[in-house]
Order: sequence, then structure tokens, then C-alpha cells
Amino acid sequence: MSIGALDATSAYGRVAGIGNALGGGKPAARTDGAGGGFGAMVEDLVVGTADQMRTAEKASAMQVAGKGDLIDVVTAIGAAETALDTMVAVRDRVVGAYTDIMRMQI
Repeated sequence: MSIGALDATSAYGRVAGIGNALGGGKPAARTDGAGGGFGAMVEDLVVGTADQMRTAEKASAMQVAGKGDLIDVVTAIGAAETALDTMVAVRDRVVGAYTDIMRMQI
């Protein structure tokens, strides 16, 4: 049994805390016929990653001010790094797929 890239990314996103970004709770496609399932997924992934980065920044600022715990900072930075790595991997796959489609002969 092979695991698809989106299946792996979805599972990884749920574990990393960006759960709904890749179909962890809401439908992947809209039911009003307007489409946008993939666009909504990418948007959720970007928003989730930005939230993780903001959380890491806040934890770092609190640590610098002497009000935070070092463990919380390390955990927040690890989660942000994981979310960013996931987003970069998805972006690379999308760009690769686009390049493959552009190379196809009509």
C-alpha cells in the first residue's frame, strides 16, 4: 500500500497542530459548486503556518523578557519549523506538478 503525498501531508498537519489545513475537519471541496477545495486547503495551510510562526515569536519574546519558559519556546519553535517545512514541501510539489503540466504536449 502506498501513501499519497496529500495523505501524508494531511496526517502530518493534524499532528503538527494545523489540523484543518488539509481536510482534518471540514470538507475538502465546497458544496455550492464554486470549487476552491484546493485553494481553500492551501489558504488554510498558509494561515496555520503563520499562526504557528506568531506563536513561536510570542514565546521567544516572553522568554527574552524573562516571563516565559524555555521548554515552551523550544516547543513553539519546533512546531513552527515543522509547519513551515510542511508548507514548503507542499509548495514544491505544486510547482513540480505545474511544471509537468506545462511540459505536456497538446
